Amino acid sequence: MDTGPTQADPAFSQAERDAVYRCIGQRRDVRGPFLPDPVPDAVLARILGAAHAAPSVGFMQPWDFIVVRDAAVKRRVLDAFTTANDEAAALFEGERQRLYRSLKLQGIVEAPVGICVTCDRARGGPVVLGRTHQPEMDLYSAVCAVQNLWLAARAESVGVGWVSILRPDDLRAALGIPPEIQPIAYLCVGYVAGFRDRPELETAGWRSRTPLAEVVWFDRWQGRTGEEPLLDHLAPPG
Repeated sequence: MDTGPTQADPAFSQAERDAVYRCIGQRRDVRGPFLPDPVPDAVLARILGAAHAAPSVGFMQPWDFIVVRDAAVKRRVLDAFTTANDEAAALFEGERQRLYRSLKLQGIVEAPVGICVTCDRARGGPVVLGRTHQPEMDLYSAVCAVQNLWLAARAESVGVGWVSILRPDDLRAALGIPPEIQPIAYLCVGYVAGFRDRPELETAGWRSRTPLAEVVWFDRWQGRTGEEPLLDHLAPPG
């Protein structure tokens, strides 16, 4: 007899809640140095499974994951990054450009694994529930998969670095991605010696963390009455 959908235990213990918030707070964009140790297939499968469990509009699951281990393929991706990075550096001037060029913004060859997350915008057919008025929701869904992957990797003590300084068509060429498929993220994945206490760009002086209380509003854009007690509890991140 069908008793209807089952429900998992909705409650988390305090230790489980603490672990979730710790994982979120200690997630870092890792550019290296990566250790040469391979990421075991079982660990990689768990990380990809977490990515595949991400929410998606209309349950369309628009993502695919290209796992890159071949050195020659990594070199093609690195060449694409180098071209784009030189273009990006030229957009900054003076001290800002010098600081930009001093930053390590990728670990494409050093990381044991690369993962490219893509979005198939035709998956689910021409009309997808929930995407009728915001067609970009499929792209946002794929980004949710990236975040799931990132957090699962951190829980496994595996570093992840998102390389965004790439022309999409160059990444398509390097990985054989069809023109109708949208690359979302190229991720450098591997074990690292440690995770920084604060984001690398913050410690390098590129930008500082914006206090949460400065970006929370009530009932309307930039709406506050001066009597919101919630603001007293918006502690800065650790």
